[in-house]
Amino acid sequence: MGVYLSMRRQQLGTLTEMDMGRVTLADYVVGTWCEAYASQLSPKTWMHYRQLLNKHILPALGPLELRAIRPETIGRWQAERLAAGYGRVSVRYALTLLGAILQRAFENGQIQSNPARAVRKAALPRRTEVRPLAPATIERMRAASTPRDATLISVLAYAGLRPGESLALQWRDIREQTILVERAISLGEEKDTKTAAQRTVRVLQPLAVDLREWRLRSGRPSETSLIFPSATGAPWTLAAYQSWRRRAFKRAIEAAGLAHGRPYDLRHSFASLLLHEGRSVIYVARQLGHDARLTLSTYGHVMDEFEDTPRLDAQTAIAEARAALDGAATSTS
Repeated sequence: MGVYLSMRRQQLGTLTEMDMGRVTLADYVVGTWCEAYASQLSPKTWMHYRQLLNKHILPALGPLELRAIRPETIGRWQAERLAAGYGRVSVRYALTLLGAILQRAFENGQIQSNPARAVRKAALPRRTEVRPLAPATIERMRAASTPRDATLISVLAYAGLRPGESLALQWRDIREQTILVERAISLGEEKDTKTAAQRTVRVLQPLAVDLREWRLRSGRPSETSLIFPSATGAPWTLAAYQSWRRRAFKRAIEAAGLAHGRPYDLRHSFASLLLHEGRSVIYVARQLGHDARLTLSTYGHVMDEFEDTPRLDAQTAIAEARAALDGAATSTS
């Protein structure tokens, strides 16, 4: 659990035997909050919370008694974290978690009010507009990858699945016209999708071809087999995914002439293809698995860019990119 979350666990009696107002934040987190609420969190969420606690919250605020934590205490703590060079997003996450912990303490009678409610969170940094990769770039990435990785890149970029959703796909999820998305892989374990709802995603013809070819290469696995299993046939662990990002995916990014990129970012390419076809915001949102407002705020500038341009079928755009890449390879051979 980390040095701060494991501190004094053996020395803590039941908190009901102690003066609640004198309990320190660290003791409350370890002795009550973790025991009562951490078990309800997914492993990935708990890992994130643990990092926030150990890095931001407990080193500075852990020794303080709950009753000594005032709005000005939290405000000063937030300012010090920012002055130390920590990002605004991570500090806001930490303040949100701190507020949730103190709210539980308030509801359970340990403190008379939640001081975090009176603290204004630091403003978020200006959001960088997404820059969808064109099919030509995606195809250069695929050309520099192994057959498995090239197929995985196709699923990410031409079906818009999140990485965890892609790694949880089984062959039975591939239909004639759609892909059924109803699970994801997180920290090596299967779980619900991010929104805890299943959806179907349109299968573009080039992606269908890629999947058929990969299944043949894989020896025609059973319907319940993972499309992208680990070397042992099991789901990818977090370490395996991170290793793939650092090595295979980085090589593909560099081969395409890009300075940086994340597997998750390939979702934007699928959204861009659909918008270039003239699809509605609601249609694109349903395909991506989030609400229309988020789609509009994320891709509004992409829609503006395509406003006065001719509509282009997504399958045609991918086919043209592949033909151009094949033609360039032929001319240099």
